[in-house]
Amino acid sequence: QVRPEESGGGLVQVGGSLRLSCTASRNRKCNYDMSWYRHAPGKERECVLELWSDGTTKYADSVKGRFTISQGSAENTVYLQMNSLKPEDTAMYFCKKVELCGHSDIATSWGRGTQVTVSS
Repeated sequence: QVRPEESGGGLVQVGGSLRLSCTASRNRKCNYDMSWYRHAPGKERECVLELWSDGTTKYADSVKGRFTISQGSAENTVYLQMNSLKPEDTAMYFCKKVELCGHSDIATSWGRGTQVTVSS
């Protein structure tokens, strides 16, 4: 699939955990930057985690120490492990894939999102 597909969202209690999955097709000749974004009503879209093609990760301050991004062994899956969830984590979570092929070819695609709701 060229469009990433998220799964794993749901309803959890404060302090609970969820693991989101993002699956997307990959071309072994290309490099990929994978990111997780979230968008809640009344708030700006926020990049919560990034996994760059060189292995570098970047965390938003709001999720440091609680969220972790990782690459699945299948290489077409990226996970977002969310622990110690708070009500403010409630949002639609999106997976973003940036494909970098050759020297300058870049293609970006987004998943449709998966809803995470944290109740208090």
